Amino acid sequence: MASAAEQLAASINFSAFSKAEELKKRIWFTLGALIVYRLGTYIPVPGIDPDAFAQSFMGKNQGVLELFNMFAGGAVQRMAIFALNIMPYISASIIIQLLTSVVPSLEAIKKEGEQGRKILNQYTRYLTVVLAAFQAYGIAIGLEGQTGVVAEPGWFFRISTVLTLMGGTMFLMWLGEQITSRGIGNGSSLIIFAGIVAAFPSAVANTLELGRQGALSTGLILAVIVMSIFVVAFIVFVERAQRRLLITYPKRQHGNRVYEGQTSFLPLKLNTSGVIPPIFASSLLLLPTTIANFTQTSGATGWLATVTQLLGHGRPLYMLLYVALIVFFAFFYTAIVFNPVETADNLKKHGGFIPGIRPGERTAQFIDQVLMRITVIGAAYLAIICLLPEMLISYAAMPFYFGGTSLLIVVSVTMDTVAQIHGHLQAHQYEGLVRKAKLRGKKR
Repeated sequence: MASAAEQLAASINFSAFSKAEELKKRIWFTLGALIVYRLGTYIPVPGIDPDAFAQSFMGKNQGVLELFNMFAGGAVQRMAIFALNIMPYISASIIIQLLTSVVPSLEAIKKEGEQGRKILNQYTRYLTVVLAAFQAYGIAIGLEGQTGVVAEPGWFFRISTVLTLMGGTMFLMWLGEQITSRGIGNGSSLIIFAGIVAAFPSAVANTLELGRQGALSTGLILAVIVMSIFVVAFIVFVERAQRRLLITYPKRQHGNRVYEGQTSFLPLKLNTSGVIPPIFASSLLLLPTTIANFTQTSGATGWLATVTQLLGHGRPLYMLLYVALIVFFAFFYTAIVFNPVETADNLKKHGGFIPGIRPGERTAQFIDQVLMRITVIGAAYLAIICLLPEMLISYAAMPFYFGGTSLLIVVSVTMDTVAQIHGHLQAHQYEGLVRKAKLRGKKR
């Protein structure tokens, strides 16, 4: 089976693009929206000295803020109006998704179809406002603790900072929804993708500069390039990998007609959890460093300093906990997003069954067993992808942007966007064939 990229390469030509007016409009709209987002990452929050904050930010390890700065395309380092990025919306979406699995009322809303989805989306927006306000207030307090950063500390600065950062997040949430509906790809994912990709040129330039200065050998740089190519290819291969369960539907009779039984497949992705496990694992491990930086002026960092040293990049304890957390979140999030019992019930309602497996509870148990086995492979894949770049960051002083999480996001979003472009091209070509068939029918 050819990949979306291979199918796109086979079907793309200049004439196809020139005729697909709707696709061109969507692509231009997406590019324009992403340009607006990138411009906003250079507008600083009112009332601060951006240069003083940038020097303070670059002068020490900021822990989880460094991770968020990568997702925001440097907006955190510049303390721009989009410093929170769309992460509060992502966090709110994950929280609502988790709650739908444990709260019966939310689970009932989820089963209402399109109307239930709209209600849950509204709950997600409300929660986004709360999370953004909470995080923005924490940032305002942290900025006031930085020497020479805030011109006039006080409640006016805190309120203006909260409103500015919260407004930036809500604007990006709206912009992401507009990209999803009027552009190409998933808007929220593309915004994070744009932030990561925007930092790649500077990261590559810094790496080459280290090579010119002799800090990195030419052989090591070439080895990193080759390894990156293999890692990207490996990510593409695994993200496309599926375990397909054969589903059989018996013969059906409607009136005097008898319809033959059909067969289909239930696809189970090898990496069902996506990029959530590495993000959660990185955030938790970098949290002590973040707390230590914010409390260093109070002298209460004795135990935090010890923990920070033990959990530094490349330390054995850090690597061990990193892998353990990735594996844990891979199984945890997979169990949340995929319900074997619900899937088995849906198959039973529509008359489908897995050959050799009794419908109902036995089918749910079989699906759960298969899902757990492939999740073991998926968790190992995530651990390998994220551990190799961590070693390079630690022992070879490679840029932070070459982390496994950033590669996973970039490759996954690229694959999804390419697949959508291919779908639009196919739909356009199909519409053209239908028009030609109608014209031939009229002529006859």
